[in-house]
Amino acid sequence: MSSSTVITNIATLVTNDPSLGDSSPLGLIQDAAVVIDGDRVAWTGESSKAPATDNRVDAGGRAVLPGFVDSHSHLVFAGDRTQEFNARMSGRSYSAGGIRTTVAATRAASDADLEANLTRYLAEALRQGTTTFETKSGYGLTVEDEARALRIAAAHTDEVTYLGAHIVSPDYADDPAAYVALVTGEMLDACAPYARWIDVFCEKGAFDGDQARAILTAGKARGLHPRIHANQLSCGPGVQLAVELDAASADHCTHLTDADVDALASGRTVATLLPGAEFSTRAEWPNARRLLDAGVTVALSTDCNPGSSFTSSVPFCVALAVRDMGMTPDEAVWSATAGGAAALRRDDIGRLTPGAYADLALLDAPSHVHLAYRPGVPLVTGVWRRGVREV
Repeated sequence: MSSSTVITNIATLVTNDPSLGDSSPLGLIQDAAVVIDGDRVAWTGESSKAPATDNRVDAGGRAVLPGFVDSHSHLVFAGDRTQEFNARMSGRSYSAGGIRTTVAATRAASDADLEANLTRYLAEALRQGTTTFETKSGYGLTVEDEARALRIAAAHTDEVTYLGAHIVSPDYADDPAAYVALVTGEMLDACAPYARWIDVFCEKGAFDGDQARAILTAGKARGLHPRIHANQLSCGPGVQLAVELDAASADHCTHLTDADVDALASGRTVATLLPGAEFSTRAEWPNARRLLDAGVTVALSTDCNPGSSFTSSVPFCVALAVRDMGMTPDEAVWSATAGGAAALRRDDIGRLTPGAYADLALLDAPSHVHLAYRPGVPLVTGVWRRGVREV
């Protein structure tokens, strides 16, 4: 039988539901409590009005917010790219070609090694408040290696993305059309049973707009919903293609035309911003302010991968978004929780409302603003996932 728990004496509770708290998008409640029953949130409100429960936790005047929803990561890989990063920080620019280094290491790794690496980074992310994560294939680029990456990932999350179209496989360097045929044919057949999503890196040096459309359309026909790596390194067709195909998210969105912004504002596609990539490549920052002012739904994620954004820390990305991308602390926290949920088309996570999963983070601070106010400080001091305290 499930038991109920009340977390009380919360200085600031972020619900992400304005009807439960103040009128802001965060739906803040001061001097608050939240009741967990089984794996779900049963009640939120003022601490003095909390109902009786089986168990009681005193938050000690700290803040509580929904667990972070990391809607973009690449965690099934082997090796690292320390030398590449070191060289880049010494003046060499980033290009998509570095992915090939990780492809070689991943192909050579055992299933056990890949899973050990995955679980290591999942535990690292959990300690920093991430309770839901999406992760992709894309470092195998053969039928067998892509399928095993997704099989390993699917043992740890429901949010699994087939990214056979990360780059053209080195094995097909002289025949990209044949690789697109493989990605949309035999590889898709092997990978679809393990995945919910299909993704493509639509960028110079990877896949053009026509190739991306063919890949995503084939995935949709197999029941996989699209998301796109779009407009990271330059302006291109990715964002508008994402909206055209009703992709759940267009990820990166660093280089946008007015038409791109208008398209995002008119559709359901979430703009997922990944400031860790810009930080790690010394690239131009995405302009979150421009998107938010246009009415675009924005998510914030880590892009954790061994090449261009080797961080699992959503709090770090929140601080970067506030400092360098024009977001307020409230907007960044919303985007890292409810925004990530929107990028996964989920309404049962990213918020602390009755009926949602009891995924929440306790901060050693009185307010969520401290995530940006105290950058680099490990403020997450407790994490509940589906009602169970894991940190």
